[in-house]
Amino acid sequence: MAYVLGIDIGNTSTVAAVARHRDGHWSHPEPVALHPGPGPLPSTLLLSADGTFTLGDGDEPERTARGLLSRVGDDVPLLLAGERYRPETLVALLAAHVVDQVHGARGAPAEMIVLSHPASWDRYRRDLLHHALWDYGLGAVTLLPRTVTVAEGHAARGFAGGTAAVYALGGGTFETALVRRNARDRYETVGVPATLARLGGADFDEALAGHARAVLARDLAAAGPGARAALRQLPAECERAKRELTVGSQTDVALALPTGPVRVPVTRLEFEELIRPAVQATVELLAQAVRAADLTPAQLDGVLLAGGASRVPLVAELLATAGFAVETAPDPQHTAAAGAAAAGTRILSPRPLPVGPPPPAGTPATVATASVGSMARTSTPPPADDLTPPDEPPPRPPIRYPPLDLPKRSRRKLVRSPGHEG
Repeated sequence: MAYVLGIDIGNTSTVAAVARHRDGHWSHPEPVALHPGPGPLPSTLLLSADGTFTLGDGDEPERTARGLLSRVGDDVPLLLAGERYRPETLVALLAAHVVDQVHGARGAPAEMIVLSHPASWDRYRRDLLHHALWDYGLGAVTLLPRTVTVAEGHAARGFAGGTAAVYALGGGTFETALVRRNARDRYETVGVPATLARLGGADFDEALAGHARAVLARDLAAAGPGARAALRQLPAECERAKRELTVGSQTDVALALPTGPVRVPVTRLEFEELIRPAVQATVELLAQAVRAADLTPAQLDGVLLAGGASRVPLVAELLATAGFAVETAPDPQHTAAAGAAAAGTRILSPRPLPVGPPPPAGTPATVATASVGSMARTSTPPPADDLTPPDEPPPRPPIRYPPLDLPKRSRRKLVRSPGHEG
């Protein structure tokens, strides 16, 4: 069955969605599981001693690559266990892993792959990622700004607004921008996206962890050096407590100290007071973007929430207090990936779908850089303002993997860490 794959790689997690072609129509995009454990695929990579990469954190910071997306474009490469890695290469490795997983589960390559990227990226960063994807045989992947994919994700669920604001609050970053429907009924970004590169759900977890450490100060002191092992579990425990407080009014942050188990009761009101300044900063940044466009909150058709951290009830509360109409989704963490898949179906819709086996090698595709409305499939090399330089050969099929060009001892395939639970 033909399908379109949408991928959203964030600084802390990676998600994907698939839209299937059934009875002559494209289905609503649905999230796909990328690993056996609960939750999304982590965007953190651990370099093992044998040169392979595994998913998830480890106890060796010098071998752990975090926040990869925010590092794309840096002049200084990542240094892992004495070897240098380009951030975009590791982002492409994650993308290739997602494509491998979905291809294996579906038994066939995708008709189109659309990858969501930060809306603030300039052409230089898009070029870096595109060329890294090319090295993995993914030169035909379509790149779209996250503001556009979020808007398309909400549109796939029925949002029909013409002018809206995107509020994307992920695990490690926040970005906002205005979007509007163009003459081709596609969303495009308006103005310059605003970002807070060091603010997200991980900061909410840390605020809760700081509160727990303060409450447990005496217990931690009594536990002595043995408290260190317990504190390593604190970030995951606070992340769990945060999720519970999005639907409940109270929970506990629990730790197993050498002296015995301890618990810190936390109410939603207490948690919201801890994170209120950070959430208020995101709302103010959104309001600034609206004012810069000479608009008022009442003139928007809605604020489109996306990102796992946007589930926190305080987000919608403060936006509503500021006069914004809020549009939510059942699973905001998958909104950008779902929108990427939906955008792919809209690109493909003018082209008749194949009947029978997948298309032969060399089937042309295009790479996009801005709005869905600016894209069309072509059999000629992309123009000079696209991601692919005109002197390069046409894109290769999306599912063909050449050998990985990484430093010695490294391998292309990601290996799931035995101890990783998601």
